[in-house]
Amino acid sequence: MNNITNEMLSQREKVQRLIYQLLRTELEKYLIKYALMDSYKNFLANNYPYPFVEKRELKPKAKVIEREYEYQNCFLVLFYEGTLTNRHKKYIRFLSGNKLIKENLEYLVDFKISPDFTQNMKYFDSWGFAKLFYSLLPADYALLIQKDPTISKRARYVLSHFHVKMDWPITDAAECLAKRLRYISKDLFENGERYAENLQQKLFEYYGFHHTAGGRRSAAAVASQYLSQEGLQFTIYVASKESRAMTKIDNDNVYRYVLMKLGEEDANALQKLYKIKPDKFRKNYVINTDKKDLVVIFLVTYIRTPYSTPPPDGKLRDLNLDYRWITIDNQLIVPLPDVVDARPIPYPTIYSV
Repeated sequence: MNNITNEMLSQREKVQRLIYQLLRTELEKYLIKYALMDSYKNFLANNYPYPFVEKRELKPKAKVIEREYEYQNCFLVLFYEGTLTNRHKKYIRFLSGNKLIKENLEYLVDFKISPDFTQNMKYFDSWGFAKLFYSLLPADYALLIQKDPTISKRARYVLSHFHVKMDWPITDAAECLAKRLRYISKDLFENGERYAENLQQKLFEYYGFHHTAGGRRSAAAVASQYLSQEGLQFTIYVASKESRAMTKIDNDNVYRYVLMKLGEEDANALQKLYKIKPDKFRKNYVINTDKKDLVVIFLVTYIRTPYSTPPPDGKLRDLNLDYRWITIDNQLIVPLPDVVDARPIPYPTIYSV
């Protein structure tokens, strides 16, 4: 199914989409803090040097030897514009047993129910949402935020389920994508086992991961392909102990947030180029303002290439593994999550010598 664009929506639906997009901006602030800033503090508190992501790891199709870092926060969050119906439960496990209610939360070993917990805290517009959301982020599998199905005339988003597992096979996800991109006509294995294996690897590249990526990132890729069939907007956030990054996937693009060490010379050059006073730069962009080498939040945005978009003529085409399915679009130093008046700063550095 094609994306349902704004032009296809009713006036009420347009307002509801704006609410979704506004809440997504707020959610992103929570997750950047938890995935990057809080993780950085964890490493420092335990006297362990922070393992900064290398530039080569941010290049499309990059393959790196990964290890798990104990102090890195991780999560998987599915944020859906609409409401998932019962027909989706075959492949996305949001059932009565993992619905976000007090009785189910009591079975979580590493979760203590706050004395002030109420059912209303699970709503995004509730005063206690952020506290509950943060406390559940470390849970296995995914958190699901979606539109409350009991309210039809306005958009109220709810953290409806935890421990949400993706049960859609990778082969089905790869077949779905390959058919849409016209690399196959009917079946994933119609051109042989090796061709099918290559298409599965390309599925991961399409969502910004190497095909050897671990569990949460694999689930994020599969969930993204599954939700892309529904036409409504979705946003998936994933952070893992291996990647030290937060990856965001939506209907159109892939975004990767990491922490980067910025040398004094580069910081001075950026301040001069964009006419930013040093104290403003540190206040708006720098996590460790007491250090000489500054730590900033770096965002890479990736866009799809012609080889990962449907061909204009709709004809079948051959798969060439040498052609990249995503490419870098923007490289930006972004303001700290609570800064509202500063803009991201272009910083093209990944391919610099």
